[in-house]
Amino acid sequence: MKNINIKILALFALIAMNSCSDDFIDVKSPDPNTEDFFNSEEDYQDALVAAYDMLQSTAKIYQLGEIASDNTLCGGQDALDTPGFQEIDDMIHTPVNAQLRDIWTWMYTGVNRANYIMEFKDKLDFPNKTSVLAQTRFLRAYYYFQLTKWFGDVPMAIDTRIQFGDQFEIDRTPQAQVYAQIEEDLEFAAANLPVTVNQTGRITKGAAQALLGKVYLFDKKYPESAAVLKSLIDSGTYRLLTPTEAPLMWENEQENNDESVFEIQYSDVDGGSYACFYCLEGNYAIGFNGPREYEGPVFDFGYSFNVPTQESFDAYEDGDIRRDYSILDIVQWLADNPEASYNENAGYEQTGYFNRKYIARQGDLNRPDPALTNPNNTRAIRYADVLLMYAEASANANGGPTTDSYEALNKVHRRAFGLPIDTADASDYSGLSLNAFNDVILVERRLELMGEGHRFFDLVRTNKASDYIPGFQSGKHDLFPIPIQEIQLSGERWAQNPGY
Repeated sequence: MKNINIKILALFALIAMNSCSDDFIDVKSPDPNTEDFFNSEEDYQDALVAAYDMLQSTAKIYQLGEIASDNTLCGGQDALDTPGFQEIDDMIHTPVNAQLRDIWTWMYTGVNRANYIMEFKDKLDFPNKTSVLAQTRFLRAYYYFQLTKWFGDVPMAIDTRIQFGDQFEIDRTPQAQVYAQIEEDLEFAAANLPVTVNQTGRITKGAAQALLGKVYLFDKKYPESAAVLKSLIDSGTYRLLTPTEAPLMWENEQENNDESVFEIQYSDVDGGSYACFYCLEGNYAIGFNGPREYEGPVFDFGYSFNVPTQESFDAYEDGDIRRDYSILDIVQWLADNPEASYNENAGYEQTGYFNRKYIARQGDLNRPDPALTNPNNTRAIRYADVLLMYAEASANANGGPTTDSYEALNKVHRRAFGLPIDTADASDYSGLSLNAFNDVILVERRLELMGEGHRFFDLVRTNKASDYIPGFQSGKHDLFPIPIQEIQLSGERWAQNPGY
């Protein structure tokens, strides 16, 4: 991770649910009473870096959050390129899906690494212990949030690792209890983390508040969400970039900018492979999203996954500057740059559009393996997202939009049309019922966050997915299936999600 010294530690005996293979069924879990670690602050800090490291595996989660939605098609080389992606795109996925198992195993690896620290939290005292625990609890909350968003009720352990054999005893925890634990962890993190940090990539108070506000929103705790997001807004720590600055927000040199509240750090360090994506230090999704056989200025070639649809492109009104920095219209780009070229016949489901926020730029590919070592960060939570979440939460908490609700929404909307962010305009939203306001928020979230992996879950949590996603079945596709291997390894203890 950029600016965090990565040490891949041999600390973790991977259990059945956290391995790339099932060939270790007879491996005995280590006895925690014989653990000879956490004897110094350095040990805790090293273990914390290992817990951070699993954030880099979430590139697939954000990519699939688009592919599963109505924003993009899977794309790729052909209909058989990464079948798990193709199935999710078409809403025909089953419990036998390698991509879904990756999400399950990688997020539980993150949980176990955080719980490893928490299991031994009382073994040693040191000056920075509260900070270490606050960061650890944020990370645990983040990994559990991903798990419950994707799978609903999930097996949950707190302050202890899930080790082999535990799957025969532990039940799937109801989502309400999972949310309660996530919220407790994030409340602790927000109360104990600093506003600014000395090491880029470390979790801040603002990141904890933003994620807590988001979790409350998913949990439909609107007053709590509005309160914590308002506190973050009032702190003045972050700002919307200006209409001139915004189009450059996803360039490498604009990482960790004033609008970035929570950013997942990547580097060009070689590591991992196509057989071990969770080992990567680079953001694989960047290279995979780009146009095939492209040559020309600014951008570089890719593998043509995650391609925006014509409908997504057309969703933007004339004058909305977000369209051109969210979606690359390759036909128009070639017309404006005659020296550029790409193979329009290469690839599957090609629409002529690409995710401009997350495709390779010139220079990105001069690396050990350009598809696996792209250093561009994931902007996981931006301040624009915070404003839109606050607008939604405050309106629903008050039975209708308030002055603050409108102002938060209108700031984002004004920037989209190149207007002064803090100055009222005739085009501002006003006079809407709660239902109409929520509909506007859903539209604005789509246009503002296009390509960033939030759309599918926004549609699901607002019960709108079946209206927009072809093939989506309410009551089934609201959740993804528990991977069949995990059901089997639990001795069929864990029931499958409905419809699968």
